Amino acid sequence: MTADLPLCATCAMQYAAARPDCPICEDERQYVPSSGQRWTSLAELREGEHSVLVREQAPGVLGIGAQPGAGIGQRALLVPAKSGNLLWDCFAYLDDEVVRAVNELGGITGIAISHPHYYTTMIEWAETFDVPVYLHEMDREWIGRPSDRIQLWSGRTHRLADDLTLVNLGGHFAGGTVLHWRDGADGAGALFSGDIVQVVPNRSLVAFMYSYPNHIPERPSIVRHAAELLERFEFDDIYGAWWDAVIIGGGKKVVRHSVERYLEQVSG
Repeated sequence: MTADLPLCATCAMQYAAARPDCPICEDERQYVPSSGQRWTSLAELREGEHSVLVREQAPGVLGIGAQPGAGIGQRALLVPAKSGNLLWDCFAYLDDEVVRAVNELGGITGIAISHPHYYTTMIEWAETFDVPVYLHEMDREWIGRPSDRIQLWSGRTHRLADDLTLVNLGGHFAGGTVLHWRDGADGAGALFSGDIVQVVPNRSLVAFMYSYPNHIPERPSIVRHAAELLERFEFDDIYGAWWDAVIIGGGKKVVRHSVERYLEQVSG
């Protein structure tokens, strides 16, 4: 049973076979707890007291996650594109209740993920909903459970539909990706940013980090290039990785200001 496959208790990456280490957590962007590497499984999680949580993050955009969370604890977002709902990013927990909730919302046509910390049980999701998973090929090495469901893309942009474009900014991970939804924010555009452009408590700023838990700043050249790429796209709203981490209105100005401030700070 695939639900019995090993799941890292810290980052919730699911692996195809048992192993002594979790490469995601061994990497300096993440961490192995001082208590040591610990493993669980989706089957074990299902024995606990988890429930699905669906909550509007802005008009028409729903967040979906589980309580309590597993691993890092991020929530996913259901992007209501004209071509069909797209699941942006992924969370580890998946059971009949989660499946029923997603199907009641119209199901999904695909899954796109910003970076490896959110790969988690993506293949379980893809198999359950019979959809592809879009990942950037520069993060191929971090895939814990290979599958034909995975569609690797390359380059800086990849159009999923007329109104949906994946953009490789290269921050946080080499394949670090954001999603641009042209029709979001009533046609002004929306950016789904994961951790690549991190929405922080001060909603007039966003952050750029190589490692969030270990407080390693992103390289200035990467941030500068990411800003140049984002100038090609119009967006008013920004959706981050966590519940209610959303900037409504003025999102592009926030990114411009944050980039200027960041480069000024790191340059001394």
